[in-house]
Amino acid sequence: MLIRIDPQAAEPIYAQLVREIRRAVTAGEVGVGDRLPAARELARSLDVNMHTVLRAYAELRDDGVIELRRGRGAVVTAAPNTPSEVSAALRDLVALARRHDIPLADLHRALDDEGGIR
Repeated sequence: MLIRIDPQAAEPIYAQLVREIRRAVTAGEVGVGDRLPAARELARSLDVNMHTVLRAYAELRDDGVIELRRGRGAVVTAAPNTPSEVSAALRDLVALARRHDIPLADLHRALDDEGGIR
């Protein structure tokens, strides 16, 4: 699982971690029953405060994506559900991009950057 964070971004680091872990679970990089890195280990590898990682893990736990088990760490319990409204909007967006001959790679990049297509 590759986690990317941008310390200069306006989005808080814990929120970036939550987003990246959700993405990894949704993409199948991490499956149900898999353990996430220990908070201390992940914090060290990303050069962030351990409490930042713990805050992200707590939010994921509260959302039912992971379970925090004493001695076992953070374990993925379920893939995050995509609300049907978001799924419908994504289908519409892909269809619109295809009608305008916008390559899906450009659409992916725009979504990753949360900006427009150049």
